Amino acid sequence: MVSMAVPRFDDIALAVIGGTGVYALEALSEARELVIDTPYGAPSAPARVGLLAGKRVAFLARHGEGHHLPPHRINYRANVWALHAIGAQRLLAINAVGGISAQYGPAMLGVPDQLIDYSWGRIGTFCEEADTPVQHVDMGEPYTPALRAQLLAGADRAGIKVVDGGCYGVTQGPRLETNAEIARMRRDGCDLVGMTGMPEAALARELGLQYACLALVANWAAGCDPVPHEITMAEVHANMEQASRHLPAINRVGLYVQTGVL
Repeated sequence: MVSMAVPRFDDIALAVIGGTGVYALEALSEARELVIDTPYGAPSAPARVGLLAGKRVAFLARHGEGHHLPPHRINYRANVWALHAIGAQRLLAINAVGGISAQYGPAMLGVPDQLIDYSWGRIGTFCEEADTPVQHVDMGEPYTPALRAQLLAGADRAGIKVVDGGCYGVTQGPRLETNAEIARMRRDGCDLVGMTGMPEAALARELGLQYACLALVANWAAGCDPVPHEITMAEVHANMEQASRHLPAINRVGLYVQTGVL
């Protein structure tokens, strides 16, 4: 573990921020663990930097070791800043979500292209301090089209079904939503619901980083199950395991081989 002078790499192909159920990239070789100090406090966990398919990749667990941080207590600024500080320019966020639209059923994977932020009370900018220049970043397209295209191309080449597009509604958590809240989100145009999509995307944009989301559908959102039944945690975990088994193939084939630009 490194906690002194943290190196800055000039060859990080991708940084992955792992969400619920994705706490490590087991395929990383020659991995180093870096404890990174930031102006915004400590990140959720140390960053791990190693090799995947011959490319240097960084990984950070959004909820920390042992999933001890609920969505509203995550230090999003520290997480994004830490990965930027070690040289990452492309961030792939992995988010566990609930499905609202029919195409986003349990165990599906998706790459959303829009989001709506319903969260509150989270520090969502690096412009918080008095001496920091104000930035009015363009969030018309919250996810970087080029990085989304790489992710989709990788899934296609690997023969993995991934839903292209959709709107991710970000709620406060840690509680789940009511039926009425999900009905409102559906009317607003949301296809997915989760708790960690913002302010992460906006912070990445402020630092000029490319950012995309790979959504893993753990369950139907409240009131959306075509066959209503009581959802068990065992069912949620099974759906997450089924969805996440494709991650190594998407990363290896798509982001490193198919595009040739990383």
